[in-house]
Amino acid sequence: MTSPSAPVPGPPGLHHVLKDDLTFPLAWGTSPVRDFDAWRRAARGKVEDLLVVDDQAGTPYAPEFAAGPAGAQEDGCARESVTLSLTRYGRTRGVLLTPRGAGPFPAVLLLHDHGSRFDIGKEKCVRPWYDDTRLASAEQWAARYFGGRFVGDELARRGYVVLCLDALGWGERGPLAYERQQELASNLFHLGSSLAGLHAREDQRAAAFLAGLDRVDARRVAALGFSMGGYRAWQVAALSDHIAAAASVCWMTGLKDMMVPGNNTLRGQSAFHMLHPGLTRHLDIPDVASIAAPRPMLFFHGGLDPLFPADGVRTAYDKLRAVWRSQDAGHRLRLKTWPDRGHVFDDAMQDEVYAWLASVL
Repeated sequence: MTSPSAPVPGPPGLHHVLKDDLTFPLAWGTSPVRDFDAWRRAARGKVEDLLVVDDQAGTPYAPEFAAGPAGAQEDGCARESVTLSLTRYGRTRGVLLTPRGAGPFPAVLLLHDHGSRFDIGKEKCVRPWYDDTRLASAEQWAARYFGGRFVGDELARRGYVVLCLDALGWGERGPLAYERQQELASNLFHLGSSLAGLHAREDQRAAAFLAGLDRVDARRVAALGFSMGGYRAWQVAALSDHIAAAASVCWMTGLKDMMVPGNNTLRGQSAFHMLHPGLTRHLDIPDVASIAAPRPMLFFHGGLDPLFPADGVRTAYDKLRAVWRSQDAGHRLRLKTWPDRGHVFDDAMQDEVYAWLASVL
């Protein structure tokens, strides 16, 4: 999550001309489409086309559940491992937490961050009862970014079913090495696929799987994530009608304001997990998130976060606010900058998110 200095790539003139050419003609308010539902369909359709990875809706999940040991049933919830097929390309392992009592329950699709730490994925969010080695790494991560808490465990204690899965390259689907991310992305591009598109398709499928569980109230499924997980949270809300609300912590900006010297966006590597080639010829980052309107959405930003310049956050917040207000849904959008926070999701921020989730679900 560091952001070493880096020069603007290529001839500076070329960079600035290409940047100035971006007018985001498909954005709501700029697009000639004036009916909001029609605009949402058109904008989502464009994003879907540029994911490159085919829709995987026909792939059977074929889930396999494995209950945790008796000692894992703590804090009022049951813990399970689940292995399933999100795409036809392979199996994915995750964790599923279920509150005790009579369901169906509200649910949260919990999406882990990047952090340049690949030995743990789902374990960044849910305490790993099944692996002492990963437990040590996970506890370090929780202490560094989450105020010592495991967000998934906290949500389950509050009555939510929680699903958290490893993204490709993390945890049991890795570990990926930092310097090989670009290689992975390049190979997928050569094969007519996309790393970011694969993540997006998997998150869509995970949302549908979670909403389809008997223990879950399909009308009350939220997405939540920090950092890259925050990006994934608003993205899956834009691309899936199974998501009723989404909370994104420390990942929202206007593209042009983010593309400044020193930002990770210019460096490759981690950027490829969130890069859909050609998309910004049509939509800015907050324009994509706005496809989820007028559903309830929350965006938090740390005022000291070095990864997202303040100008970019303001640009994004202004665009988001305008879209929700255009649909008389301004009350459903929560935007907040924490002036004394960096790139973290600490306990105070979590408590506000939990209260917000309870109010909208």
